[in-house]
Amino acid sequence: MTNFEKLAELLFPNITKTPDYYEELYPQRNLPEGARVSRFSPSPTGYLHFGGLYAATAAKLNSTATNGRFYLRIEDTDKKREVEGGVSAIVDGLNYFGITTDEGVCGENEEKGSYGPYTQSKRVEIYQTFAKSLVLQGMAYPCFCSAEALDEIRAAQEQEDIKGYYGKYAKCRDLSFEEIKANIEAGKAWTLRLKSPGSVDGKIKFEDLIKGKIEMAENVIDIVLLKTDGVPTYHFAHAVDDHLMRTTHVIRGDEWIASVPLHIQLFKVLGFRPVKYAHIAPILKEDNGGKRKLSKRKDPEAAVSYYIEQGFPKESVSEYIFTILNSNFEDWRRANKDADLSSFPFNLKKMSVSGALFDMVKLLDVSKNVISTMKAEKVFALSYEWAKAYHPQLASLYEKDTERATAILNIDRENKKPRKDIAKWNDIPDYISYMYDETFTPCYELNGNATPQLAADVLEKYMDAVNLSDDKDTWFARIKELCEPLGCTANVKEFKQNPDAFRGHVGDVSTIIRVALTGRTNTPDLYSITALLGEETVKARLKAALKYYKEEA
Repeated sequence: MTNFEKLAELLFPNITKTPDYYEELYPQRNLPEGARVSRFSPSPTGYLHFGGLYAATAAKLNSTATNGRFYLRIEDTDKKREVEGGVSAIVDGLNYFGITTDEGVCGENEEKGSYGPYTQSKRVEIYQTFAKSLVLQGMAYPCFCSAEALDEIRAAQEQEDIKGYYGKYAKCRDLSFEEIKANIEAGKAWTLRLKSPGSVDGKIKFEDLIKGKIEMAENVIDIVLLKTDGVPTYHFAHAVDDHLMRTTHVIRGDEWIASVPLHIQLFKVLGFRPVKYAHIAPILKEDNGGKRKLSKRKDPEAAVSYYIEQGFPKESVSEYIFTILNSNFEDWRRANKDADLSSFPFNLKKMSVSGALFDMVKLLDVSKNVISTMKAEKVFALSYEWAKAYHPQLASLYEKDTERATAILNIDRENKKPRKDIAKWNDIPDYISYMYDETFTPCYELNGNATPQLAADVLEKYMDAVNLSDDKDTWFARIKELCEPLGCTANVKEFKQNPDAFRGHVGDVSTIIRVALTGRTNTPDLYSITALLGEETVKARLKAALKYYKEEA
């Protein structure tokens, strides 16, 4: 038995399987030629970040465009950073925005698919099997350096270009089998390190699918593969997992570019074919004239839960993500107004190299457009579900009369130029507040040519003329008939030509009625509002407004 064999048995006496066992257990996928397998692999350390949703969307599109597979892997080897409910937050966030997976983690302690476990903490035996194989090949060794010893190495390297555990600083690299055995028998804790085959002068070249050709220095650091508790580091675990799960494309943040030389080295020493990498630039935000990363600490909109709580429909957020995902999306959308997002020809090469800019104003505009195209029944159903969770008062108002609530949401909706007042469900309570006595707040401020005296005169006449059984043309004809006796004109053009001849025009008369009934100068169709308010409410509000204006006149 060679020293490497003796060392492997000393370090991993309980590992009896071989890499070949797992190669057979997780065979190559039976997919069409050119099909891509991508994953989203967050750590359960808190909420799902908007940047994570962005990356997950790109990874899913990368797979579905080629009839490949997209899976969710949870990287939870760092238990100190794990947050209770973190997995559910990730899964629920993805599901809410329609990022469905073909396999992988699908809930707390729930998985689907043939390449699991998809939770890294459940795969420790697999990692240790491949670690043992590296020891057998002389490509890994135990390190007994204490935290203090490692601090001393870092201090000694302050003036050096390369910093880390390598070369003369790799104190445990050349320990004999006898020394290692004595340390272990003495109860010394150890980590397993890679015996890096890289050279200080070596270079590595790779093609990033977003950023293009990149050349970097080879990795020379003997990085830790397994920590003292036998759990792998991210670097080692991701190489083993991406190989066994037969991943072809890894789409991740560009903060990982610095690790690519190490990761490709790991694939090679393990005998794996390297994956293809696509590194996404971070989502940026304008701040004090500059740009910075969208921050978990500073920006509430960094959390995907923010969009759910505010009531952004998933369709709106998805549409917005596509606008920053590919530079040609908006041109495509203009040419394909009603097309489903799934038909967009997504391309990794058209992603931003420098970083997409998050723009809340644009998101609100996109969402207004999306919601304006929805049928009233859908707006009601989605906003009702949101209200039950986040706005009990709105849910209660809806429940009084669901048909009336739907009709309210349908005002000025299903026509050639629908209004775009609603960007998120959280806008609805204020938007429709004047339609319910419980939430109506009178406001009698006027604009245009309207004065309190004209308002009093208009309302006095209108109270006698209003008839809720009128059709729209008859209703408007009655308003126009009020004009002349009140010294106004039913012709706006005529007023503009000779404003001194009139107290106002038909628009002013309509505004006075609108303000009396809604407390606002700008609302959807006034005829529809009047009909849905009902005769009792209309008469009561007109009477209250008339009293106010008489006192003000």
